[in-house]
Amino acid sequence: MSIMVMLLAVLMVVMGLAAPAMAEQKEIAVFGGGCFWCLEPPFEELEGVIEVTAGYAGGSKETADYQQVSSGRTGHYEAVRIIYDPQRISYAQLLEVFWRQIDPTDSGGQFADRGSQYKTAIFYQNEEQKRLAEQSKAELAASGRFERPIATQIVPAVPFYEAEESHQDYYRKNSSHYAAYSQGSGRKAFLAKTWPPKDQPKKYLKPSDEELRRRLTPLQYKVTQKEETEPAFRNEYWDNKEEGIYVDIVSGEPLFSSRDKFDSGTGWPSFSRPLEPKNVVEKKDRHFLIVRTEVRSRHGDSHLGHVFDDGPPPTGLRYCLNSAALRFVPLARLEEEGYGEYLNNF
Repeated sequence: MSIMVMLLAVLMVVMGLAAPAMAEQKEIAVFGGGCFWCLEPPFEELEGVIEVTAGYAGGSKETADYQQVSSGRTGHYEAVRIIYDPQRISYAQLLEVFWRQIDPTDSGGQFADRGSQYKTAIFYQNEEQKRLAEQSKAELAASGRFERPIATQIVPAVPFYEAEESHQDYYRKNSSHYAAYSQGSGRKAFLAKTWPPKDQPKKYLKPSDEELRRRLTPLQYKVTQKEETEPAFRNEYWDNKEEGIYVDIVSGEPLFSSRDKFDSGTGWPSFSRPLEPKNVVEKKDRHFLIVRTEVRSRHGDSHLGHVFDDGPPPTGLRYCLNSAALRFVPLARLEEEGYGEYLNNF
């Protein structure tokens, strides 16, 4: 390869011409959880969920509509079909959200809605979903949160039939009636009692680009949004030895702990493993004709750095990060800043 051709190839990579953007991946999850009006909102607000559709699943007939299903004689469940990007949200995370929307011990329906069409079920699409669903169900049963057995069924996927347009996004189209129904059916009170706010998963969101430019320093913006790298040995945390956790400067999601931080000699903060693996996403980075593994935050989608396989035991990994992508929360401030759940780590 001539020098000119090599230079052209490098230029194309730098300009983003040689490496096409990673296409959005799509997978399907189907859950039956009583009235499908109530299952759409919690999933639609999740980062990584592409589409949520109300519909019918589980019956033996080749078609389904509201009139037939509401009779309770077709074998169908009211359900939602969730199309999601597994690179941005996992099936396990969807399961966690699902359990928090239902009474999983009710074998005859859900709250004020009685009948087989309102029972709960997880319709798995493959063996991995089945394994995760069974594991999740077993963990819920062992948690001691419910006195009665978990009645939610885990069954193979069957044809899903989309519900009528009037039922799609009902909570938006008829917000007043939906609010009254959610309250009057008993669902809202049950969920509030069973899953109080302190037990709810925290929502870590990425602000708008305008807000990021206002909040972040120029270096923080360039690192997190433009995949740039800060100078070695001239950054905030490379030699920080204080106890605490490191969170995404953009979203606040927990990422790494000082307990796993080590001196790699590189001049950047380095960790042997994430504090919250589900918040750390790995992607192939082919810039400059070198294949590396980029590390990004799941919710903030911030560029954090790269991970290498030359780290210390027990993982053998080195997460080499940019201080500019992180915010350090000292041990003494974990409770005050809403990260009290990590106090036991120390």
